[in-house]
Amino acid sequence: MNDNLEKQKLVKGISDINLDKLDPNVSIDMEVPEFKEFAKSMVDYIADYLENIRDRRVLSDVKPGYLRPLIPDSAPETPESWEDVMKDIERVIMPGVTHWHSPKFHAYFPTANSYPAIVADMLSGAIACIGFSWIASPACTELEVVMLDWLGKMIGLPKEFLACSGGKGGGVIQGTASEATLVALLGAKAKKIQEIKKLHLDWSENTIISKLVGYSSSQAHSSVERAGLLGGVKLRAVAADENNSLRGAALEEAIKQDLDEGLIPFYAVVTLGTTNSCAFDNLDECGPVANKYGVWVHVDAAYAGAAFICPEYRHLMKGMETADSFNFNPHKWMLVNFDCSAMWLKDPSWVVNAFNVDPLYLKHDQQGSAPDYRHWQIPLGRRFRALKLWFVLRLYGVQNLQTHIRRHCGYAQQFAKLCRADERFEIVGDVNMALVCFRLKGCNDQNEKLLKHINGRGNIHLVPSKINDIYFLRMAVCSRFTRPEDMDYSWQEICKAANETCKE
Repeated sequence: MNDNLEKQKLVKGISDINLDKLDPNVSIDMEVPEFKEFAKSMVDYIADYLENIRDRRVLSDVKPGYLRPLIPDSAPETPESWEDVMKDIERVIMPGVTHWHSPKFHAYFPTANSYPAIVADMLSGAIACIGFSWIASPACTELEVVMLDWLGKMIGLPKEFLACSGGKGGGVIQGTASEATLVALLGAKAKKIQEIKKLHLDWSENTIISKLVGYSSSQAHSSVERAGLLGGVKLRAVAADENNSLRGAALEEAIKQDLDEGLIPFYAVVTLGTTNSCAFDNLDECGPVANKYGVWVHVDAAYAGAAFICPEYRHLMKGMETADSFNFNPHKWMLVNFDCSAMWLKDPSWVVNAFNVDPLYLKHDQQGSAPDYRHWQIPLGRRFRALKLWFVLRLYGVQNLQTHIRRHCGYAQQFAKLCRADERFEIVGDVNMALVCFRLKGCNDQNEKLLKHINGRGNIHLVPSKINDIYFLRMAVCSRFTRPEDMDYSWQEICKAANETCKE
């Protein structure tokens, strides 16, 4: 009774709206002249911010909850001026920003940034299409197909991965490498379930899933383990060798053990450029082993893959013909703003079929003539991300992108040379790409104190890692603004922090 009364009140409230007062000629939007002024002001601010970013303290020193007292408790009832919004950027936002594009930022791995990519994101935001299918915006889909072919050719991918080869293969832009790992796992899972059902007609799908097992190096990114959790399957970490690399013999031993226990191997992640130390698994050994046992091979080159545009690094891809899927992040090291994670599949049908939910309102007359990328990914919606690749590749060109990669690798060697010249320090492992792993000679506690001193000073930012219970610091070259003198500055900061640490 009460529910019906509430519904009647709601209907009456809607019918009481006076349409005469809702004048469609009264604009509630920002007008074009004002937008142009606002946008110009923001472009000027962005350019000044990036060109002077080295002058800012790289690591924010605010405390949790800093922002709430700086803004009102509720949204404004009437519009404010864009000038007031611009004034509040420095007051409210910038104190809580860690400046990832500062040449003094050496944590994690790079996140890419460039003016062409920023402008492309502006256009993407203006077009604002949701490119889940070809018909939803044909340019969004078709430019992505071509850009992934461009990119695949740049890094020397086997033609079986490229749409232009005329085969089954093709590429897609995912949000992150984590998504790509999960998408590949789900494709591998669907493929193996179908294969086993043909061999064991009486087995239920749940029985098959309970027996599935996948593999990765013990040095693989945590997102691999997470993909197993999300995919509802077992994943096994296989011990890496003394170079922190997964070897074919170790993978085969693990597969044989699981087969003997009645399990079903179905998926293996081979990492080219691990997060801990930028180590490279032996794809040319692991790929043939996985192929031998019918195991899907996914190659995760999230960071290091960008370097394969340089021919001198492509030997690290040896064995790529054995892979089923491959992924790297242009948004890490190739000057394409986040998010843009490139993924290729030799046979996308296993992913497409696994994700295919096709309601009437998403169908169109051109289905099958071009990819409907909603079937290649976890979410339904997708932005026009291929514009960023198109703008960056055209406005830099392959040669300048190669120069960018080579400079960063050279800066890492410069830093390593400084480190080796100081007898207090040691390099951990090899210096791969633009990452240097180093530590003070001595115990882990001393190196933990060193990192606290470095980040406490706030002038540069590093993060640690640990392999085989050895704690060390990672110095990644991240910023496109980095110059040789920045490496000298960062080393001096580390030495000052080391002096403070040794005095304790």
